[in-house]
Amino acid sequence: MATLELRNVNKTYGAGLPDTLKNIELSISDGEFLILVGPSGCGKSTLMNCIAGLENITGGAIMIDDQDVSGMSPKDRDIAMVFQSYALYPTMSVRENIEFGLKIRKMAQSAIDEEVARVAKLLQIEHLLNRKPGQLSGGQQQRVAMGRALARRPKIYLFDEPLSNLDAKLRVEMRTEMKLMHQRLKTTTVYVTHDQIEAMTLGDKVAVMKDGIIQQFGTPKQIYNDPANLFVASFIGSPPMNFIPLRLQRKDGRLLALLDSGQARCELPLGVTDAGLEDREIILGMRPEQISLMQGEPNGLPTIRAEVQVTEPTGPDTLVFVNLNGTKVCCRLAPDVAPQVGETLTLQFDPAKVLLFDAQTGERLGVVGKPQAQVHTDNVAQFKGR
Repeated sequence: MATLELRNVNKTYGAGLPDTLKNIELSISDGEFLILVGPSGCGKSTLMNCIAGLENITGGAIMIDDQDVSGMSPKDRDIAMVFQSYALYPTMSVRENIEFGLKIRKMAQSAIDEEVARVAKLLQIEHLLNRKPGQLSGGQQQRVAMGRALARRPKIYLFDEPLSNLDAKLRVEMRTEMKLMHQRLKTTTVYVTHDQIEAMTLGDKVAVMKDGIIQQFGTPKQIYNDPANLFVASFIGSPPMNFIPLRLQRKDGRLLALLDSGQARCELPLGVTDAGLEDREIILGMRPEQISLMQGEPNGLPTIRAEVQVTEPTGPDTLVFVNLNGTKVCCRLAPDVAPQVGETLTLQFDPAKVLLFDAQTGERLGVVGKPQAQVHTDNVAQFKGR
């Protein structure tokens, strides 16, 4: 196991070309599980390849256990990598695929046999050892690829979108298996994905990337509850956060967000102290689960009556879409709620959970009682088109 630290890492593919990675600063402790998440083309796989030594960085340093490995070849970094494509040798059996790297390292055959037995038991593939990759399902091939990496007992494991080729059900099962495996092995792991569900469920720490920049770095809970900017808020969460454009208004010394459903209006009090926000173009963010159906007596929370536009029963909950300030807004309600299209519901909001963003820069604006989330770099994503 090992610590991993990236110090101001940069990567460019030539003079005059934009930087693929820009001032990457990350640090994870021994045994932590780091997720690199972001849309296609954001630089996460490039960063993974730089850590592995498959690509050279053009600035900064990559530290493993406080040793600069930036100039080392991949074989000298003591890292094992699992690829999206599995990269198994088709003419070799499962046993031979797992043994291959150990034989290259000239381990004794008795030690190799012991290691193959260990990882086969860990991944529950003992009955597959004599089969060829072509005789295996996608999930079984992924287990073999993981087994080949596990057999090396490296300092760090790197996973590059290892579950993206699997069907939805198998992906969920393998996600659970990977989490159990990490809990047992406690090996430092870096995992690349574009799937924010994987990011939220697997990682101890999450780095959200866009355009080669780390937009935010923190725990899954921090990333979800206190997104640093509009990009992070929109990328993390399923269904995604609702964004409602508006201008704050002052009434009785307080700044309010005015919501309008076409049937009713709601004055949403906010704990904002910055007088400069008055009449400024703001985007208000609310998670779907933070909009609830008012039942029984009023409880003091702000409410609004709104007409149901669309309903989507999902089993564990019901997604209901209404219109607020001319914007489609998703509400995550209880599974037994089954409103009809055109029906009017009374919805309530918790002002303490409302987030505010600058409509021009996408930057998170501070709220009293809830400190602004920390961005890991000085770069703030530009959020356009909302």
